Amino acid sequence: MTDEPADQQPALRYDQRPADHTPIHTDALPATPTRDRNIVASAWLEAPSELLSLGDDLPNRPEAEYKRRIGNWLLWRAGPAAGGDARYWAGRADDLTAQHTFRLFPDNSGDGDGPSGARHTRFRAWKEDLLGR
Repeated sequence: MTDEPADQQPALRYDQRPADHTPIHTDALPATPTRDRNIVASAWLEAPSELLSLGDDLPNRPEAEYKRRIGNWLLWRAGPAAGGDARYWAGRADDLTAQHTFRLFPDNSGDGDGPSGARHTRFRAWKEDLLGR
């Protein structure tokens, strides 16, 4: 027996969620993570070119997928959540020229500049920098 309501599907692992190519505007991107699908960058009608090419230099050239809002920031990731090369992109929902990236390497080390101007080697610290701005 599951705890899920009869009309609600259980959450899927991030790598098992189908790609959602339904066109979407910035104001319709959800505040919290989607658990049943992955919204791909090419579906986002206002997607900047930097996001559309986020995974171009990563293995298998993964398309970025939407993750969630962090304060005023929209968070996307190209590549796996763990155990592989990935890059995160954050852009301000109200000013998409304000952008920051964080590279996550297979050994879980990382590198990225946050909106404060600080350089981060830990993903958590980078996200906290986003939240503070």
